[in-house]
Amino acid sequence: MAPHRTFSWIAACLLVVLLAPPSRAQDPTAGFTAVSLSEANFQLQKPYNMPSSARYSFDGTVRRMWVFSSDEPFKAESDTRPRTEMRMTGYDYSSGVWQFEGSVFVPSGTTGVSIMQVFGGGTATTLMLQVYDGALRYYNQRTVEDNIYDRWLRVNVVHDVGASALTVFVNGNLKLTASGRGGDSHYFKFGVYTQRDSSSRMESRWKNVRILKKN
Repeated sequence: MAPHRTFSWIAACLLVVLLAPPSRAQDPTAGFTAVSLSEANFQLQKPYNMPSSARYSFDGTVRRMWVFSSDEPFKAESDTRPRTEMRMTGYDYSSGVWQFEGSVFVPSGTTGVSIMQVFGGGTATTLMLQVYDGALRYYNQRTVEDNIYDRWLRVNVVHDVGASALTVFVNGNLKLTASGRGGDSHYFKFGVYTQRDSSSRMESRWKNVRILKKN
């Protein structure tokens, strides 16, 4: 092929790329219906010896939760690590396709912590979204999203119980697919739950939290 023809072909390809419309984020909630939520559906779990106001605030829009690695567990008889989490009640499920949606903000410095869970599985949970060194991870394994500190992210987690499948979207972009881990009953949690190699203080902020069920 002549040099000028090669150049023309490359230029044409570049033009196609430049003129192509940008990829659009998906709407993970399409085909789902949001369930009705009230404050009664948000059950706070926090260090048992602390008042709620010492680890949680809600201004009507943003739910702010924080915990220290030296805190007590949420029950005196529990041997679990410190947490300040919302346990969503009223919509435990064992079948169907369910979805959690919420916008989250993680301040810089928070690390070694779970910020969202699908509870119920052969190892207690079916999914955990954890934060390590500014990255959102599936447990402490695959990276879901990098550089999450100090910015709002919309997170959608879809759990298809029958197919034993989970999908995670960040800002409408598919970021993770994973298999389920068994379990007969499930529910959603969000906040901060201490994991390995944690910072001394952990915090996450949430707004626009919804639970949806596939039509």
